[in-house]
Amino acid sequence: MPGRNPVEGRHIALGVTGSIAAYKAAAIASALAQEGGLVDVLMTPQATQFVAPLTFEALTHRPVVTDMFRLSNSEISHVVVSHSADVLVVAPATAHTIAKLALGLADDPVSATALSTRAPGLLAPAMETGMWQNPATQAHIQTLRDRGWLVADPVSGHLASGATGEGRMAEPEQVVDIVHQMLGRSGDLAGRHIVVTAGGTREPIDPVRYLSNRSSGKMGHAIAEAARDRGAAVTLIATVALPPLAGMEVVAVERAEEMRDAVLHLLNRADVLVLAAAVADFRPAQLADQKLKRRDGVPELVLSTNVNVLEEAKAQRGAARKPFIVGFAAETENLLGNAREKFAKWGIDLVVANDVALEGSGFGSDLNKVTMLRIGGDMVDLPLLPKIEVAHRLLDEVIALGSKV
Repeated sequence: MPGRNPVEGRHIALGVTGSIAAYKAAAIASALAQEGGLVDVLMTPQATQFVAPLTFEALTHRPVVTDMFRLSNSEISHVVVSHSADVLVVAPATAHTIAKLALGLADDPVSATALSTRAPGLLAPAMETGMWQNPATQAHIQTLRDRGWLVADPVSGHLASGATGEGRMAEPEQVVDIVHQMLGRSGDLAGRHIVVTAGGTREPIDPVRYLSNRSSGKMGHAIAEAARDRGAAVTLIATVALPPLAGMEVVAVERAEEMRDAVLHLLNRADVLVLAAAVADFRPAQLADQKLKRRDGVPELVLSTNVNVLEEAKAQRGAARKPFIVGFAAETENLLGNAREKFAKWGIDLVVANDVALEGSGFGSDLNKVTMLRIGGDMVDLPLLPKIEVAHRLLDEVIALGSKV
């Protein structure tokens, strides 16, 4: 369905320049091609010293442009690529290439394509620490940012010189994730703001211990990723540190009260609220100031009822019924019976019930088996699917049901 995979069928120009990090470009090309992207690789002469063009041709099944004046159907190849590209990625981007792009120089296939194309651009710099931190490089980077280029900032790590420092190219997975963000901007959720909660809350007992649950946050993370890939502006409110996703606001919380405050703060700006987090129903009535000691014997832990994020969100949105609210019901028995009871009680727009006791599904797994309950009693029962596919099916329902979204 449209919007599921923003890469499939899209033209991606991948510029590779002269850095040892060129081997990472092969992984980027491979990942994008496997997703159905039409990847056209352009290489500077220096880049061919690190990775052979044949490597990229084998990965993409498309010709590689290494010659400024190579013809393709009587047209100059890099001009053809520049006109067809939906996005231009320069990875790795050396300090020399970054300077050329900032100054508008065009003496190799990569810089000539960058000057010619009107596609949005992404840089993944790779260089020694001193080169990256040099004021000239930073000025060029700022110039390109001001022109609309995105930058996958280099990280600290082992460098080709043997030193350790800032300048190591971002990992291929991060670059591919940013490409998803860029290509997804015109998806079927463009113009919508979706707020997603993820992970299990942690309710402190003392400065060391806490009450929590087995939620990994993967389902909420997948929903945020899918919404972003379909063009939505996304805010992810999360209790867990999963691999970061490009192009979205992330609000880190720990306790249920913190999650409640974050949700209510964003509620009036949201078109859709997906409450995928596993919020603790109970919390310790009192927080010990110091770590509880074994020598003092088994403590008596008194619990009190926690805040209910869903009920407070529903009450605050009032009669306008905005945002569209999706709730999750994680059950270990009587899945549909318990889910229907919660749906009737909550009075929200969509409930996603999942059997967390089912082998291979739910907490910690990359798969999930869910049933979605709609207003009016209709339900959509899905087979065991990858969580990213469950996320897209959920968003399909939101679009189908939410004329007010």
